[in-house]
Formats: sequence, C-alpha cells, structure tokens
Amino acid sequence: MKLQWSVFVTFLLLPFSTLAANTTHETIPLTQSTVGYASLLIFTAAYALVMLEEYLKLRKSKPVLLAAGLIWAMIGYVYTQHGQIEIAKEALEYNLLEYAELLLFLLVAMTYISAMEERRLFDALQAWMVSKGFNFRALFWLTGILAFFISPIADNLTTALLMCAVIMKVAGDNQKFINLACINIVIAANAGGAFSPFGDITTLMVWQAGHVSFSEFQPLFLPSVVNYLVPALVMSLFVPNMKPNVVHQHVELKRGARRIVALFILTIATAVAFHAVLHFPPVIGMMMGLAYLQFFGYFLRQTLQASLHKKAARAIANRDDLALKRLGSVVPFDVFRRVSHAEWDTLLFFYGVVMCVGGLSLLGYLGLVSEVMYTQWDPMWANIMVGILSAIVDNIPVMFAVLTMEPVMSMGNWLLVTLTAGVGGSLLSIGSAAGVALMGAAHGKYTFFGHLKWMPVIALGYIASILVHVMLNGNLFN
Repeated sequence: MKLQWSVFVTFLLLPFSTLAANTTHETIPLTQSTVGYASLLIFTAAYALVMLEEYLKLRKSKPVLLAAGLIWAMIGYVYTQHGQIEIAKEALEYNLLEYAELLLFLLVAMTYISAMEERRLFDALQAWMVSKGFNFRALFWLTGILAFFISPIADNLTTALLMCAVIMKVAGDNQKFINLACINIVIAANAGGAFSPFGDITTLMVWQAGHVSFSEFQPLFLPSVVNYLVPALVMSLFVPNMKPNVVHQHVELKRGARRIVALFILTIATAVAFHAVLHFPPVIGMMMGLAYLQFFGYFLRQTLQASLHKKAARAIANRDDLALKRLGSVVPFDVFRRVSHAEWDTLLFFYGVVMCVGGLSLLGYLGLVSEVMYTQWDPMWANIMVGILSAIVDNIPVMFAVLTMEPVMSMGNWLLVTLTAGVGGSLLSIGSAAGVALMGAAHGKYTFFGHLKWMPVIALGYIASILVHVMLNGNLFN
C-alpha cells in the first residue's frame, strides 16, 4: 500500500505526455529500481524548473530536454546490460513517432496562424472590435464563445492559438486582461472539444475504440456548456469594464488574406477526412494543407508585379499618396519565413515531456497507477480522478491507460471519463495542449501561476459539469 501511494503521488507530478510505450515484448520491471527512482527525481526537478520559468527566466524547453536525454540514457544502459536493447529501441522509436505527428501538426497550425498575422488579419479583427466599441468584458465573452464553438471542429489546440492571437492584438499592454482572457479561452476550447469526436485527441480515442459512437457524444453538450459558463461568469466579474487603450485605425488586409483563411479551413477539413475516412493520422492531412499554403504563396509571388502595377495605377488615378507609400513596402509572401516564426520553445518542450514520460512509462509507472485505479476504486470515482490527473498529466496517456485496461463500464461512465479527461486539463495551464501552447504564445503574460490562482473557480465548473451529466444522463449509468 505504501508503494502504491508513493507511485500515485509521483504520478501526480508528471506533466502531459504522449501515449505509453507500445512494445510487443516483456519489459524489465524497474519501478522499484535505482534507475526508476532516479528518473522520477530528474523529471520532478525538471518539472519544478518549468513551473518557475517566469521567475528564473529560463525557457521551459531546456530542463525537459536535458531530463529526457538523461532518463533514456539510463534506460538504455539497463536494457543493454540485460541484452534487451531492442525493446528499449522499439519504445523509443514509438515515442519519437508520436512526437513527430504532434510536432508536424502543431507546426502547420502555427504556420497558418503566422501567415494570417502577416497578412494583417488579426490587425483587421482588432480594428473591427475597436470600431464596434467592445470593452474588455465584451471581448472576454466574444473570444470565449468563439473558442467553445470552433474547437469541436478545428480541435482545441488550434482554436486556442487562434483566439489568443486575437487577444494579444486587441489587449495591448493590459496584462491582467490577457491572463484572464487566456484562461477563459483554454477552458472554452477544452470544454467545446469534449462533446465532439474531433474536438480532442481523447474523444477521438474513445470513438475509435468503439465505446461511444459518433451520435452518442451529444449528451455531453450541456455538461460542457456548464463547465465553461460557471468559471467564465465568475471571472468576467474581474475583467476591467473599460475599453482597450488602442487607437482606432483603418487596416487594409494584404493580398490573399481571406483566401489563406479559406485554405486553413480546407486544411482542417482535409485532416479530419484523412482520419475519419482513411483512418490515417490527422497530421497527414495537415501536411497536405501546408502544400496548399505553399502553392498559394507561389501564386502570390508570381502575380505580385502585375498586382502592384494595377494597384499603383489605381492609386495614381485617385491621387492616393498613402497607398503608393504602402505599395513600396510590399514584400513577397514566403511560407518558410512563416515556418520560422513558429513557437519553437513550445515545440521543443513538447518533445521533452513526450520523451520523459515515454521513458517513465517504459519503467512501469503508468501501468501500475492504472491498475490501482480501475481494480480497487468505483468506476465513477476513478473517472473523476482521471480528470484531476489530466490537469497534471496530459489526458492522452491517462485515457490510453483506461482504454488499455478495458474496464467494464456503462455508457454513462464512458461518457463521464470522456468529459473529465477533456475538461480536467483546464484546472492547470500545463494540463492541456491548449494551455501549454498559450503559455508560449502569450509568454510572460499568461503564466502557470497566473492560471493557478483561478483553479478553485475552474474546479467549480468541473464539479458542476459532472453533476449535470449525472443528473441529465442518469439513465445511461444503468
């Protein structure tokens, strides 16, 4: 019992990760070994440095990259001594493949967002919001509601990045509003993704495993709404009831801006189609979508001169000196420059935690905790704990562990674990991919401790959503 409790507490200290190592051979049990304890210690120390990023001014990718190398070096040494290095290599390659899919997916999403920013779409959206006279409170609700309804289609990570880019443009230097708005976006994006098979990776996993059909996700809609509204209503009371301190100006979109938005929507549709129809990883569709942007960039470059001549002639005819000046600063669209503007610290941070927890999974800790939860606890309490674990550990390995255990549960409990795994990550900024990505996108303004202060309010929404699900869908628990 003492060992089980210590492993459970240690597991609570693990941030998000990829799926557990998938090996076809017997692994070496190392949960009570020197290597196992050393790996836990190294990762806990690295994780502490990540949480102290805003005070140490140390990029969060650095400690986890070092920890990943040390953990796998120790694993490699032990497996070499036992003559089973091929097992460790198989697990390593599996985790690398999982990270590669995540990296490329995020890279394409970030590239599109960077392209839309370069084409001044967010500047135009900011100008529109200012021209409409929206105050900070209205902006808080507008971005949150948009995040909630876009995430079931676009996925919670992409939606959060898009809304955060808008907030950063509109809010100016109001750090308090940026922090509250980012928390609101994370909650909304995670809640919106919980009732759709395409809104979150965990919902996709449950759907693909056949435990919940496409139409059977709909009972989660109202619990998801409650999960978002409860903390949003409380936080909105603390949003400054004032207008952004920005000067209203006319923003002219650069050529091709709207078409890039259309291509982004087409890219998301392509990714969904690859997964739903062909059963391929969505990243294949995302990379195909990057080709859409590359070809469009080629078209913009090839037709640049003709477009400039036409606009110059129009400006001369209208005697518009400002338009002529703007045309003189036009530069060709470059996709690879947009790629270089991706948030590489966040992408490398993903690598570090994926590989660290992949190593800890190979050591045996993930399976041990999963066994305790679903053999000794009531399924409802275990599913509620899954959501709490998802705030500290990523929901992907937690849900993967649940699916691997294949517990005998009612439809109500399968929907409950889908809900809690999806929205539980909102409790902490590091509990979901959306939160981690926004810490990078709003670096220094949306932080771990800034989110932590609002955890009790977010927990109210978490509890309320569970109660609503149990009351409204009680017949599904039979």
